[in-house]
Amino acid sequence: MKRCWVLLVAAASAFAADGPLLFYSKNFPGSQPPYVQITVSKSGDVEYREAPDDDNPLKFKLKDTETEEVFGLVEKTGGFKRPLEAPAKVAFMGTKTFRYENGAEKDEVKFNYTQDSAAQQLADWFERMAESAQRRIDLERTAKYDKLGVVKSLLLLETSLDKKRLVAPEQYLPMLDRIAKNDTYMHTAQARAAEIAEAIRNSKP
Repeated sequence: MKRCWVLLVAAASAFAADGPLLFYSKNFPGSQPPYVQITVSKSGDVEYREAPDDDNPLKFKLKDTETEEVFGLVEKTGGFKRPLEAPAKVAFMGTKTFRYENGAEKDEVKFNYTQDSAAQQLADWFERMAESAQRRIDLERTAKYDKLGVVKSLLLLETSLDKKRLVAPEQYLPMLDRIAKNDTYMHTAQARAAEIAEAIRNSKP
């Protein structure tokens, strides 16, 4: 555990070298995945991990407007300098951690459930980032190892897109284009990949 924490701190320090860093984690044993960790830099670079010692995170980039909104919500929560846990007794929904780092400045808060509006919006942003990463991981896995499962992965991706749950949807375009143009995949998968890619390209900012 100590080694994992050292690796986590080192990775976060390197990632934050160029400015402020926003850290989020959710520890929820029994869920799938049981742990997620996301770091966002002020430049919009995102790293997603499913273990603290994962040295090969999935990476993507937020748009400038998205990054500004996320960091703006940090300010609205008070910069994590005050408790966010709601006094109401609710079921356990996973321990969430928000942390803001900027050089020597480090402010952190943990909670299970909050009624703070800005914190709720920020948590939803991170949930959408996690869902986006998980959809990409699933699609990349099936495209490589389970071609019959690609159609299901595409359906899940399309559902998340329709519900506006995807962040940085452009990250899927290289994989979608490869599937659409590769005749080793079922025609249904090729057609659906092409449709999703077109929807992403035609979507309004």
